[in-house]
Amino acid sequence: MGLLEKKTGIVTGAGQGIGRAIALSYAREGAQVVVADFNEEMGRETVRLIEEGGGVAAFSFGDVSKEESVRAMVDFALATYGKLDIACNSAALSRGAGPIHEYERSVFDQTIEMCLTNTWLCMKYEIAAMLKNGGGAIVNISSNSSLRGQAYNTAYAAAKAGVNILTKSSAAEYGAQGIRINAVSPGVIRTPGVEKYFAEQPKMAEGLQKAAVMNRLGEPEEIAEAVTFLSCDRASFITGQILSVDGGGAVR
Repeated sequence: MGLLEKKTGIVTGAGQGIGRAIALSYAREGAQVVVADFNEEMGRETVRLIEEGGGVAAFSFGDVSKEESVRAMVDFALATYGKLDIACNSAALSRGAGPIHEYERSVFDQTIEMCLTNTWLCMKYEIAAMLKNGGGAIVNISSNSSLRGQAYNTAYAAAKAGVNILTKSSAAEYGAQGIRINAVSPGVIRTPGVEKYFAEQPKMAEGLQKAAVMNRLGEPEEIAEAVTFLSCDRASFITGQILSVDGGGAVR
């Protein structure tokens, strides 16, 4: 029996990268998975991969910056599988990088919306569904930039620091009602987004590639394993924690 047998879960941003790896891991461990993404083609490809591996999944369009879309996503999960036990809020989009004095207000606001406000919106509706079910587990995806700061990436770092406090505060709020809420804080992970960032910011690429004491990039599957553990009943006494999965980057 898998770690998530008989559970129903949502993974946002599941069309590629870390989100896809989490959705695949959830399914491998026995969960029925709602694959949510605003890119339908990529989201449905994740569903295909899950079904090809013998798992159960369904696609739901998810623009998690829009409240009505988030509400529809959770309603879809309930209508399709009857309940919601676990969720991973992975979707995030940084709108730009650069020195603060040259940063556009609109870019800052969009980054906060797509990295922090969206997580809050997802939790609002996921928690409401889990309360009806008597409990559940949520894992938010943070970033090691939230722990140490990151020059020229201040909007994203600030948004993810907000995710950390959102995680801790909500864990305190709902722990007595059976809902565990944690976050995983990835280091530098080999994803399409990171590879694109390296191409756009070659001066930063070399340093980031050596950020971990293990002297390598992390893989999406390594984040997925941590998320899956925090989502399962073996982590039943863990809540309000920020777990760095970074090859030791946070201690360098």
